[in-house]
Amino acid sequence: MNGRILAIVAALALVVGGGFAAVVLMRMRAPAAPEDASAPPAATREEAVPRAGDAPAAGGTAATTAPAPRPSRRVPAAPEPETPPVEERAPEFGTLRIEADVPNAQVFLDRQFIGNAPVTAENVTPGQHTLNVSAEGYESIARTIDVEPGPRDVAIRFREVRLNATLDVIHKHRIGSCRGQLVATPQGIRYATDDKDDGFTAALQDLEQFTVDYLDKNLRIKIRKGRQYNFTDPEGNADRLFVFQRDVDKARQRLAKGDTPATD
Repeated sequence: MNGRILAIVAALALVVGGGFAAVVLMRMRAPAAPEDASAPPAATREEAVPRAGDAPAAGGTAATTAPAPRPSRRVPAAPEPETPPVEERAPEFGTLRIEADVPNAQVFLDRQFIGNAPVTAENVTPGQHTLNVSAEGYESIARTIDVEPGPRDVAIRFREVRLNATLDVIHKHRIGSCRGQLVATPQGIRYATDDKDDGFTAALQDLEQFTVDYLDKNLRIKIRKGRQYNFTDPEGNADRLFVFQRDVDKARQRLAKGDTPATD
């Protein structure tokens, strides 16, 4: 009797449990409720956010206008710093450019050979300097140059005849004598004296005779188509007569070769 009751209770428990499990399973498999086609679609994000200037919806209030974007503020570029002007320093040394009218003349500055002309001597200290230039077939030229800061051109003219010679003399007359001075330049020679009848001026090429008698201490000058003069040194110094005659005669020879007389 008791066994039958237990069997019935167990059978009932199985039926109740199975029914409950079937209900749970049916609910889990039930499809989701279909969307109502009449429901309005959800607004997209773009539609949800009204734009500036949009008109209000029909039959409704004006949509809230989003603030206009603030214009970007362009910050001006900082100006480049101005470069201060470079001050040109005054030159501290001199620059000599030496040229000569004879090719390859040798140039010496303060007895130091610096090259053949044309040549440039740089970084020369300001002050006095000695310039010597020599060329084959010509007498050397020596100059004292005052150098200042900055460039300077120096022109050496071997083919220009320079002459500035003077000599105090006594002119012997047949009777008596007179004193005066001989002055010679490339343009000519003249005898300046207080005796107006004894003075003369002549071109160097017009000297027909121009010699020194060293033993007799006499300078003889004969002018073409003119007079003859005999000059002596007031102190009887024949050397001064010789130097004067030598310098003048060299200038005469160069002019005869075609060299030009200096004008300065």
